[in-house]
Amino acid sequence: MPVNKRSKYRGSRTCGGGTHKNRRGAGNRGGRGAAGWRDHNFTRFHLLGKREGKHGFFNQTSSDLQVLDIGEIDQMLPMLVLQGIARDEDGVIVLDARDIGIEKVLGGGRVHHKMNLTAVAFSERAKGKIEELGGQALAL
Repeated sequence: MPVNKRSKYRGSRTCGGGTHKNRRGAGNRGGRGAAGWRDHNFTRFHLLGKREGKHGFFNQTSSDLQVLDIGEIDQMLPMLVLQGIARDEDGVIVLDARDIGIEKVLGGGRVHHKMNLTAVAFSERAKGKIEELGGQALAL
């Protein structure tokens, strides 16, 4: 009795594959590559996590600005003055928002400090809140 399949099929023309015409070409395995991944090879590709069609979108006009609310900047001001990032000049705190990695200042939150703030861009609400206390919003 043979121990392995190699010796079992020695001398056999088809090696257990039926007629000699079987096991020819890619048709025997369902096509080459990803052929039939929605049909007869679905389970294989489903288990690999492949999905059909396009998914999601890429916004061509989006911009990745680093933004922060004016209320959060206002809360950070005493700490920024102590660290030397912002300066206090006669009761007015002067800060360049780029020094803390912010490009645009948004209008959320409350403002308690009079400040001169420099940034790439400001929302209208942020500008209004800064100027309401007598400060300046300087856009670059």
